[in-house]
Amino acid sequence: MIEVKNIVKSFEGKTILHDISATFYAGKTNLIIGQSGSGKTVLMKSIVGLIRPESGQVLYNGKDLLKMNSSEVRTLRSEIGMLFQGSALFDSLTVLENVMFPLKMFTRQSMVERVKRAEFCLERVNIKGVNNLYPSEISGGMQKRVAIARAIALNPKYLFCDEPNSGLDPRTSIVIDELVSDITKEYNMTTIINTHDMNSVMGIGENIVFLNKGHKEWVGTKEEIFTAKNEALDDFVFASNLFKMVKKYVVKENLESFFDNKSGK
Repeated sequence: MIEVKNIVKSFEGKTILHDISATFYAGKTNLIIGQSGSGKTVLMKSIVGLIRPESGQVLYNGKDLLKMNSSEVRTLRSEIGMLFQGSALFDSLTVLENVMFPLKMFTRQSMVERVKRAEFCLERVNIKGVNNLYPSEISGGMQKRVAIARAIALNPKYLFCDEPNSGLDPRTSIVIDELVSDITKEYNMTTIINTHDMNSVMGIGENIVFLNKGHKEWVGTKEEIFTAKNEALDDFVFASNLFKMVKKYVVKENLESFFDNKSGK
């Protein structure tokens, strides 16, 4: 579990995060959503430690990141997996070498052990037969899977995903969402996803934090979005005519049965 308490962050005198507090749970897909400029990327970077807020706490299972020494921070880094917006694979490394990269950085495993772990992770994300290919030789969807395999190579406690569906077609986006959700539950990770993809929100949003102009406006589940009394959230989530129609249907019909049917139950 990760908790942020009273986080404040400013740049050049302008406050970007206003006293943000939120809890992100293990074994659940935790989403940070909001319009561009809402502060969601700054919040995620603050949680990871890439940005240091002026005040507040970032608690990893009760221990404040902002008070850790360099040794403690390095240990924490080895427990974190990152899935970047553009996959961020190394063009000069093969698929297998990309997945092995964090193992080389953070472990003392032998080459045989690293290869075995990397192959396991690739199999877990349903990637086969491309170990010796380079990122440019595989599709965007496959690149994203390789990036997920690399992110879980160290068997992390925490997984951060920055716009994981960026640049992907709708069908592939659903596959990636479901894969991240399955892995989160399988390894009981604390997964935090920064997204503005409403399909992701409706598909895997178990704990959603909505930011608006640097303020935490709302927290809830994908089911609770439909009955939330928050104008800013409503304008953001149901901006398209499609989602407006979905909301009308869900409110009129049965909310629980809608999500059961959506998940194929």
